[in-house]
Amino acid sequence: MYHDTIRADLFGHSIRGHTVLAISGELDISTTAGLRDRIAAVLEDGAKLVVIDLSRVSFCDASGLRMLVAVRRKADAYGCAVALAGPRPHVRKLLRITGLDQAFPIYSTLGQAVPGRVNAYDPAVA
Repeated sequence: MYHDTIRADLFGHSIRGHTVLAISGELDISTTAGLRDRIAAVLEDGAKLVVIDLSRVSFCDASGLRMLVAVRRKADAYGCAVALAGPRPHVRKLLRITGLDQAFPIYSTLGQAVPGRVNAYDPAVA
């Protein structure tokens, strides 16, 4: 049986000194390894503040949460701060019941995380 999994995309841009990484699609076992590696590359490049925009994440399972923990650990190792923005209610609930809401600053919207943001996404990190 063939299952057409929605791929996850990662778009990055910089706003007022913040590196914003917008994830869209599903965070599951088939997408998280690639996303984790691409986010790690951004952290390795010396970003000091990264906001991960989750507003376009349609699904998240345990592997998605594991990816966020791995990103947090990598960020800590590089002296980078990481915040989450715009998680949909089901993702916010997962963050809350797993205690990960205590590991990250979480903003309801990207606008709250990065005041003065623009709406354009640059597929430079894709």
